[in-house]
Amino acid sequence: MSKKQIKPSEWVDFINRICLLDKKGNPREDIPLTLQGGEPTMYKGFYEVVNGVDSRFKLDLLTNFMFDVDEFIQRVPVEKFTRDAKYAAIRVSYHPGQNKIDDLIIKHHKMRDAGFYVGIYSVVTPQNMEHINEIKEKCKKEGIDFRVKEYLGFDGKRWHGTYKYQDAISQKIEKYCECKTTELIVGPNGKIYRCHSDLYENRTPIGNILDSDFKIKDIYRPCYVYGHCNPCDIKVKTNRFQEFGHTSVDMKNIRDLTSDERAALNGGYFGI
Repeated sequence: MSKKQIKPSEWVDFINRICLLDKKGNPREDIPLTLQGGEPTMYKGFYEVVNGVDSRFKLDLLTNFMFDVDEFIQRVPVEKFTRDAKYAAIRVSYHPGQNKIDDLIIKHHKMRDAGFYVGIYSVVTPQNMEHINEIKEKCKKEGIDFRVKEYLGFDGKRWHGTYKYQDAISQKIEKYCECKTTELIVGPNGKIYRCHSDLYENRTPIGNILDSDFKIKDIYRPCYVYGHCNPCDIKVKTNRFQEFGHTSVDMKNIRDLTSDERAALNGGYFGI
């Protein structure tokens, strides 16, 4: 994948052009925009982007908290990460062995006292379950919204997680499907992808934010690599209203590849 990053002004220009309609055909005033990575705050133009996007966008930040919280508090208005939701707009990942919970708690309290709603999240595995439960109780005593996320992955014997399309992550089959995502997935180089699997596998993008003619389409797109999906796309989770049963993508017409489709796939064409 290209390591070239687009300019902050280009991000802001593209984001502010986005217009989504509600069920009545009126422009939405609560468009969710998630900043994630890697670590999004490492982007040199992070503050320029955050402060440049229109107030129509309700920002979420997925972070490891490895940034200067004093600078963040000074440079970012609280309302940028304030919205009507049942969970924190700023969600911090706790990774045992990679960051320290005491450091995260100190930073959390600084952000909280400045008016930001911050939550700490961690993935629970069979190996760390006891430790995570201890951390959960510690955070509860500190008044921190600490939540655990389901472990997604393959342990050599079986896949862990709750998935809507179980065989879509098997890595053992390649089938045809028609897939529609509820998310606009953009890489750091500005390229737009059908799904996280396409992004991480560096498959052909469907567009680029620098293309002024690109239009967001709420459509099903053909795909030749069903079976090699990313767990994040097909896991069953809660939506932004905290209602369980949501998945990032919806699929239909799942079937075996035709001989022509198989030949196209072998030639590097993924159905885009």
